[in-house]
Formats: sequence, C-alpha cells, structure tokens
Amino acid sequence: MAKIQEGVMKAKGKRFAIVASRFNDFITKRLLDACLKELKRAGARDSEITVLWVPGSFEIPLVALKLAKKKSIDVVICLGAVIKGETLHFDLISRTVTEGIARAGLESGKPVIFGVLTTYTTKQALKRSEPHGDNKGRDAARAAVRMANLFGEI
Repeated sequence: MAKIQEGVMKAKGKRFAIVASRFNDFITKRLLDACLKELKRAGARDSEITVLWVPGSFEIPLVALKLAKKKSIDVVICLGAVIKGETLHFDLISRTVTEGIARAGLESGKPVIFGVLTTYTTKQALKRSEPHGDNKGRDAARAAVRMANLFGEI
C-alpha cells in the first residue's frame, strides 16, 4: 500500500465551499478573512472557493450538507460564533450545530470542517479570531486542505 501523507498543504485544484454565519459576524468575518488567506496561501484560486452566508449558526449544517453532496465541492468549511448569553439557547445551538456539522460529513462522505467558535464570552471569541494571532478560521482552512489531499489519496 502506498504511503498517504496527512500533512500535505496544497490547495491548488481542490474546490472549497465555506458556510459562514451572519449572526455575530464581527467574529465570523475575522474567521473568514483568515480562512481565505490561508486557502490562497496554500494555492487555492478564487474560482475554487465558494462562500455562502447563512442567517445564523443553526442554519450551517443544512447548507453544509447540501454543498457537500455536490460533485463540484471537495471540502466544506463551516464558520461561525456562538457566544453564551443568559439563557439555555447557547447550549442548544452549540450542541445542534456541532452534531449537524458532524452528520453532514458522515452523510455526504466528504470532509466538513468545524470552524464554529462556541465561547462563554465575546472576549474569548475575539481571542480565537485574532487577525494575526490565534485564529480558528486559519486552522479550519489548514484542516480543509489536509483533508482534501488525504481524501484525494484514499
């Protein structure tokens, strides 16, 4: 059996779809910017990247599944920010989005990358979306490129 290289960071020729939540978009935009920069740094062209905005994180899994089922998409990246408030809403949305994104990957048979922040405070979300520091959008792009290459070799 040929050796499969998990760590390959070559995006050229791979097709990426990004589903981004408009709710808390002051965070999501930072995640998206870093994600796009990383995909392009790895060799993806603008024509190989599709970005779709959804109203909130709750809507991400359905759109991710629909995109992942398209033959023209290799990997779906999900970006958003769920920040705890004063009600149970945070727990319900966080759990539903997490399970839905996982299910989208399993049902489609394609990589669906989880880049949705689930934080207790806005400060935590800002820290995880630093433009030049820690940014989970950048991490999601790296995971997407690696998974696209891995799936290309399997």
